[in-house]
Amino acid sequence: MPGLCDPGTGMTISMYQASAPRFANMLKNLSAVLDKGQAHAEARKFDPLVLVSARLYPDMLPMSRQVQIACDTAKGAAARLAGVEVPQYDDSEKTFAELIARIARTIDFVRSFKPEQIDGSEEREIVLKLGGREVKFNGMQYLLGFAQPNFYFHVTTAYDILRHNGVELAKRDYIGNP
Repeated sequence: MPGLCDPGTGMTISMYQASAPRFANMLKNLSAVLDKGQAHAEARKFDPLVLVSARLYPDMLPMSRQVQIACDTAKGAAARLAGVEVPQYDDSEKTFAELIARIARTIDFVRSFKPEQIDGSEEREIVLKLGGREVKFNGMQYLLGFAQPNFYFHVTTAYDILRHNGVELAKRDYIGNP
């Protein structure tokens, strides 16, 4: 039976259910977190670009890049699972408003897929170039072992950068309304 099966209940969820709606929901939450970051900077009267360019550690990517990669991962996963071309975005966002617009564009793209475009992609071959080498996955390995962990890492890191810099955030901001 296609889909992901919970051995405890025997219930399955589809590749679509495990991907597109989850990516869209978390991106919506990330957008709300960025809104709080913007408001925090404005309320404390400092340049919001301080937060957009903030890092958790000097050798880590800035918050803006975390958001860009989260968006790239979501749109890339949905497109690859559906077997369509991955749209390319310029990585030129420098402000909260630009990052929020990128998230909205990504949500629209991810939500544009219908279940029948992604369902059944468990065995679809996904080939990525990583570090100068080709890595091959089947659809389920790609979604569960690469795309989702990568996506959640970057969403979490963007959240952590803002939280570390004093933005009042809680777990409910991260999780939102699932």
